[in-house]
Amino acid sequence: MQSFFAVILLFIRRVSTSDTKDPQDVHSSSYFMSIWHNRLYLYTAAALFFGIWFALKISLKKKNSKDVNSSVNKTEKSSERSDKQKVVHVSGVKIFYGSQTGTAKAFANELSEEVKALGIPAEVTDMKEYDPDDQLADECTRKSVCVFLVATYTDGQPTENAEWFCKWLEEASTDFRYGKTYLKGLRYAVFGLGNSVYFGHYNTVGKNVDKWLWMLSGMRIMTRGEGDCNVVKSRNGSVQADFLAWKVKFLKRLQALAKGEKKKCSGNCKKGGSCKNKRKDRKVEEEGEKAAQQNNSSEEDLMETSSDEEGSGLEDEKKTGSVVDMEDLGNIMNSVKKAKSKEDVQTDDQIVKLSKLNGVKNIEDEGERREMITPALREALTKQGYKLIGSHSGVKLCRWTKSMLRGRGGCYKHTFYGIESHRCMETTPSLACANKCVFCWRHHTNPVGTEWRWKMDPADKILQDSLEKHQNMIRQFRGVPGVKPERYEEGLEVKHCALSLVGEPIMYPEINAFIRLLHSHRISSFLVTNAQFPQEIRSLVPVTQLYVSVDASTKESLRKIDRPLFKDFWPRFLDSLKALGEKRQRTVYRLTLVKAWNVEEMQAYSELIAVGQPDFIEVKGVTYCGESSASSLTMANVPWHQEVVTFVQQLADMLPQYEIACEHEHSNCLLIAHTKFKVDGEWWTWINYEHFQELVQAYEESGGQQSFSALDYIAKTPSWALFGASEQGFDPADTRFQRRNKTKDITGC
Repeated sequence: MQSFFAVILLFIRRVSTSDTKDPQDVHSSSYFMSIWHNRLYLYTAAALFFGIWFALKISLKKKNSKDVNSSVNKTEKSSERSDKQKVVHVSGVKIFYGSQTGTAKAFANELSEEVKALGIPAEVTDMKEYDPDDQLADECTRKSVCVFLVATYTDGQPTENAEWFCKWLEEASTDFRYGKTYLKGLRYAVFGLGNSVYFGHYNTVGKNVDKWLWMLSGMRIMTRGEGDCNVVKSRNGSVQADFLAWKVKFLKRLQALAKGEKKKCSGNCKKGGSCKNKRKDRKVEEEGEKAAQQNNSSEEDLMETSSDEEGSGLEDEKKTGSVVDMEDLGNIMNSVKKAKSKEDVQTDDQIVKLSKLNGVKNIEDEGERREMITPALREALTKQGYKLIGSHSGVKLCRWTKSMLRGRGGCYKHTFYGIESHRCMETTPSLACANKCVFCWRHHTNPVGTEWRWKMDPADKILQDSLEKHQNMIRQFRGVPGVKPERYEEGLEVKHCALSLVGEPIMYPEINAFIRLLHSHRISSFLVTNAQFPQEIRSLVPVTQLYVSVDASTKESLRKIDRPLFKDFWPRFLDSLKALGEKRQRTVYRLTLVKAWNVEEMQAYSELIAVGQPDFIEVKGVTYCGESSASSLTMANVPWHQEVVTFVQQLADMLPQYEIACEHEHSNCLLIAHTKFKVDGEWWTWINYEHFQELVQAYEESGGQQSFSALDYIAKTPSWALFGASEQGFDPADTRFQRRNKTKDITGC
């Protein structure tokens, strides 16, 4: 373009210099002169042409640069996307469990499957097989999430497989050599398993593990969950439902972490500012509440405040001022106490109390109370052969009932007291118990409690269903080889009831009504209690024979063996023995010998016998019912029969008014009787059941005025049942059956 202008200018100059030289070129010069005179238009056209050309060139250049930039951006974005896809926010979930009965382990496996279903690797680890000193710190840099499912065992202690892990964690949290940031970067969640009936130790281990991890700068990804085995106080009805509610929230939080999302604001800002995500969070919470209702859970009540929400609890205080005068502190404490006492009164109104007459308090919210038997408990007890009745009762066929139907001998009650074992029904109106004994035959599948807090079935309904289910179990033996026809017919008519199946029958608020119904059907009553309800023992109506389990003779050994729920278990135990001594009908101490646990407490046992002055003392070797994760009992703790005999002989020598009366070698059991039952040198430990029914009927008709004592319905003990007899307590009318090539079966009631 510049060369074009240069040519034009050069041409004009040449024309101007040649105007006077060549007249022949006048015409051509006039043409060029016209151009010269109109040179302004020529310049404008040239400038316009140059402007258009320059604009086109610039626009084409910009377009090319945009295309290049867009391609570059596309490649950068695609690379960023691929990088984002490559970034892993959660590399996996490691689930640790501390379990004694297997519940936490089952939860761990269940959670592992749920996590794997989300496409996230999961690993279940037994705390016993994990060395936290060498491995736990590595989890801080692996982008993993650690979940701790820990149960609380006796006296708030961790389970056996979690002892070392918890001990190390506790020491590390206070050891300056590790430092407060030792587990910084560790993302974790804790779910504790416990039982709220242990008031002072409820979920202690879960709380401590959560606290110790936080003290080492671990980061909670969600608030701690707590599962309650006490169906009455469980937020969701059972420990399984509590875990389900927590699991739903955990999986939701895990998915958010896997996407790289940070924890959303709870809506309770510490600084008191407005929350931008408040509406959004409310929608999320509403959706969560709907989901929780569908799963019959209430997750928010289950959780405790996490570390990043601890300041939100001061919101009300900040509204009125964060400073409280010392003068006002007393008024504040009084108002808190009044509010608490008001809540306690309201709570007590919703609980069935065990009154002095074992009556039932009329309350309005009967339908709101929960059933004692949860679906999981129903399944476990059904597998064990229980026939469950209503919401809190059960019946089961004793093996001695089966044995006597076949003429193979009866139980020790047949030898000691003349019970017809094939006509005995073993049942209970309360599956709940106030102890968790180490030798429990039921492996602690039954619920526990210190008072009645469940729905209650009427006594007549329980008895009717018990008799019906017992008879149905007897009918299954019709035509079975070896069953004696006459005993089969007799077995269909129940004559005795052993209220010792499982649990604590005396906890049932209508136990007196139940016993009266038994006697009205001319069924004798043998009731066993664990010596933790002295007032209920005193208010109990006459029974055929009342037992108290005396599993240990000292406070420490009783705590170790029975593992009672009551804090004042020892005063209750002693008071129960005193209450037993006030009874006029037949009373029995039931001693269970556990080798290396309580067989050395001879003097202490004699002192306890002096407290209750029982009519009889049954001494039985503990029955081993197989390995149980809930107990450390082994076959080594089962004494031989000769060891039991030696113990009984030594104990009887220390009791001036007692002698050894009977023996049942097959049950590894002996009977010490008060000498008042030895008439003219002969033992009268058996029971005249027909006469007892007459006496108790007269007692009821007279309104309790016509009383009677244990000596009023005695019967003579046969010679084969006496201690020292060659039969060793086996009825010669039956045929003893010995299994060949099999270990001896020493189980029984």
